[in-house]
Amino acid sequence: MATTQINSNSGEWSQRAQTLYSKLEKFMNEEIYVLEKEYEEYSKDQSQKWKVWQKIELLKQKAKQQQLWNLFIAREFDKLQIYGAGLSNFEYAHFAELMGTCPWSSEIFNCSAPDTGNMEVLMRYGTEQQKRDWLEPLLAGTIRSCFAMTEPEVASSDATNLISSIDHYDQNNYIINGRKWWTSGACDPRCQLSIFLGKQISSSPSQQQSRHQQHSMILIPMKTPGVTILRHLNVFGYDDSPHGHAEVIFKDVIVPKSNLLLGEGRGFEIAQGRLGPGRIHHCMRLIGMAQRCLELMIKRAIEREAFAKRLIRQGVVIEAISDSRCEIEQARLLTLKAANEIDVRGPKEARELIAMIKIVAPNVAVRVIDRAIQIHGGAGVSDDFPLARFYSIARTLRIADGPDEVHRMTVARIQAQKNISSKL
Repeated sequence: MATTQINSNSGEWSQRAQTLYSKLEKFMNEEIYVLEKEYEEYSKDQSQKWKVWQKIELLKQKAKQQQLWNLFIAREFDKLQIYGAGLSNFEYAHFAELMGTCPWSSEIFNCSAPDTGNMEVLMRYGTEQQKRDWLEPLLAGTIRSCFAMTEPEVASSDATNLISSIDHYDQNNYIINGRKWWTSGACDPRCQLSIFLGKQISSSPSQQQSRHQQHSMILIPMKTPGVTILRHLNVFGYDDSPHGHAEVIFKDVIVPKSNLLLGEGRGFEIAQGRLGPGRIHHCMRLIGMAQRCLELMIKRAIEREAFAKRLIRQGVVIEAISDSRCEIEQARLLTLKAANEIDVRGPKEARELIAMIKIVAPNVAVRVIDRAIQIHGGAGVSDDFPLARFYSIARTLRIADGPDEVHRMTVARIQAQKNISSKL
C-alpha cells in the first residue's frame, strides 16, 4: 500500500509521531491487509451474524503490545500519556487516513466511532464515577458503546427537533422515552452503554429555555429494562455486522440522575465539543479510502486493455486519475489545516474549517470511488473488490454526522458574519 506524505507546513509532526506512524504502517501491511478477504468471508457467513470475529480480538492484543492503542486521544486530554500516545489532532489525522484504507481496522487500535467520540465526552464532561464505570472499560476495549441521537419521526439534521424525552421520575431518577434509529454499534454484543440525547422536561415548566438549552445527554446502560433493539438497519444492503445500525425503543427507562452528563439542558454544549475532532477522524479516514481507490484505479488501468491500447492511455482514464489525485490532495490539506486549527485555537474557532472538510471529504471520496468503479467495470460493483462497500460508506457520510446542507449553512453564515463585521 502506498503511504501519504507526513510532513506539512500547516502543523508540527514530531519524531515520536513519525516513529509510531511507521509502526502502524508496518502493522497494517503485516496484520490487516492480509486478512481482508478472510474478514469479508466471515462477514458473509450467516451463521456468524452479530458475532465478534475472534481474530479481531487477537489483533487488538497485538496492537496494545505495540503501543498502537487509543491513538485518537488528543494531547489536551492526556498530557501525561496515561491512556494514549499523546498525539496532536494534526498528527493523529495522518494515522486516521492510514486506518481509512481498511474500514474495519480502526477498531483494532480502539480508534473507531462511536466509541472515540463517547470516550472524549466522558473524558471532558464525565464525573469521576462515570469515568470509573464507563470510560475505563471503553479505554481498555473490554466494552463498546453507541450514541442515540437520530429519530425517525423528525428531521434530525436540526437536532432541536428531537422529541425523545428525559423527564423527572422522582428525586433520584429520570424516566426516558423515545425512539431512535441509526444508533450505530447498538447491535454489537459487546455494546453496554448508550449516550442518549433527548429533550429535557424541566421541573419548572414556566421557565423558558432557548432552543439550544432544551436537550440533555445521559448515560443509559443497554441492559436497563425498557431498552429494546427493534431491528437492525442495512446501509445500501450491508448490515455491517457485528457493529450494525439499530432502531432502538426506550420505553419508561429509569436511570439515576447521577447518569446525567454535565447538567440539564447542556446537551448541545457537549455535542459541539464532541464533534470537532470526530469529524477530522471521519474525513481523514475517507481520504485514506479515496487514496486506496485511486491506487486500485491505476492498477486496473495499467493491467487492462480495450480498443487496442491499455486503459492507462485512454483520455477519459487519464482525466479520472489526474482529477482524483488533485481532489484527494486538496481534501487532505484542507483537513490537516482544520486539525491544526483545533490544536492551536480549539474546536470553536475551527468550526468553519470543520464544516468545510465535512462538505469536501465525503464528496471527494464519492467522486473518486465512482471513477474507480467505472474503470473496473462490472468488477467494480461486485464483492471481488472493496469499491462497492467503500461507496456505501462514503455516500452515507454525506448524511451522517450532519448532512452537507447543514455544513454549507454553517460556512455561509460564518462568511456572512465576517463580511458584515468587516464593513462596520
